[in-house]
Amino acid sequence: MADFKKDAALLLEYIGGADNISAVSHCATRMRFVLNDPELADKAKIESIGMVKGTFTQAGQYQVIIGNEVATFYNEFVKLSGTDGVSKDATKEVAKKNMNPLQRAMAVLAEVFSPLIPAIIVGGLILGFRNIIGDVKMFENGTMTLTDISVFWKGTNDFLWIIGEAIFHFLPVGITWSIAKKMGTTQILGIVLGLTLVSPQLLNAYAVAETAADKIPFWDFGFAQVNMIGYQAQVIPAMLAGFLLAYLEIWLRKVIPQAVSMIFVPFFALVPTVLLSHVVLGPIGWWLGNIVSNVVNTGLTSSLSWLFSAVFGFLYAPLVITGLHHMSNAIDLQLIADYGGTNLWPMIALSNIAQGSAVLAIIFLHRGNKDEEQVSIPATISCYLGVTEPAMFGINLKYVYPFVAAMIGSALAGLVSSIFNVTANAIGVGGIPGLLSIQPQYWVPFILAMGIAIVVPFVLTMTFRKYGILNKLDPFEG
Repeated sequence: MADFKKDAALLLEYIGGADNISAVSHCATRMRFVLNDPELADKAKIESIGMVKGTFTQAGQYQVIIGNEVATFYNEFVKLSGTDGVSKDATKEVAKKNMNPLQRAMAVLAEVFSPLIPAIIVGGLILGFRNIIGDVKMFENGTMTLTDISVFWKGTNDFLWIIGEAIFHFLPVGITWSIAKKMGTTQILGIVLGLTLVSPQLLNAYAVAETAADKIPFWDFGFAQVNMIGYQAQVIPAMLAGFLLAYLEIWLRKVIPQAVSMIFVPFFALVPTVLLSHVVLGPIGWWLGNIVSNVVNTGLTSSLSWLFSAVFGFLYAPLVITGLHHMSNAIDLQLIADYGGTNLWPMIALSNIAQGSAVLAIIFLHRGNKDEEQVSIPATISCYLGVTEPAMFGINLKYVYPFVAAMIGSALAGLVSSIFNVTANAIGVGGIPGLLSIQPQYWVPFILAMGIAIVVPFVLTMTFRKYGILNKLDPFEG
């Protein structure tokens, strides 16, 4: 049975004592520390503690992997150290003091999109299912789909679009709400702002390209006319509008007397933001979004797409370490809005699988190491389900060579994915279940790419270990 009190005392000592702790919280499996002096934390000693499965630093936080018993361990640690635990959000705010400007920007981006991921995953699965029953011609000698021959499945297909439309077409509502929540401003104003970007009164964003300029509706103010264009599924316009609303509300709270703030702050924050969103921010955001998606799509479809994909597959795992990978969410969503799918996300799913396969090789190489298996086995499962941090920070980065092996395997898998133009409907469940988000016509090449992401990292990890390549920190002989 685990000795929580003893291990908590050791962690407190090795992390630099209570005086070195600025803030502490926990999530599902990890203790999250913001340390006054990170150099005082003795990584080697901390990782020698029985309950500790690994450590890593990310987003200004020193994170200690404990496992499913983290809540009990955390309570014992707080009691022993005399430190007051705070919420994860509060810990993040304190941690930002340790970040550079780029890290802070990526942290903000992550905090905006994280609450939206569950809905986006559901939407991706629904679109994938609708593609199977509505687009794949499996009946009548390959001439008809399931919805063509079945009233029930036709009704199901139509019904499910209500959810898909709500998630993707009305995505700006989720973005503006999430920004208001993250910035601590009035969330209902964020929702209202988002609704004004996708109102049925506006010309749907998907219809703009096929509508003649003189047929686009507009608001006529006499001295000026403003096009009534919607921003369905648009990411950057929603983000620009959401942050403008948040900062404007924060500023107004400071200058408007509290006695009348409930009346004037919402009015003077919302109305100018909506106007500026349609006159300035929306068009600029649309332009920027098109540039981003065009650049990425060009890279994925040009004659050098194989190189672009291989480099992205190779570098995605290091991007996760830096936190820069959060920008891929916005890019994926913009690609989906502009092109009806994303070629980028399949490569992300393949990178997750590759990291898990490298850990699987370590499990085989280090079989019998019961202490390490407490980290490596759950980490492999986690990777194959789309969460790579436990594997990367607990095993692969510790030994280096499995991490590099996974990067190479991910690059090759990404290359194959690109060659066959594998496209996902949306951001889905990462790892192996990512197949459910892939458009059905690309299932076979994606399965081939998954095979590469499983086999190559495993074989390379074994090879690197056998020939002593990049593995000077791996003394285990089995």
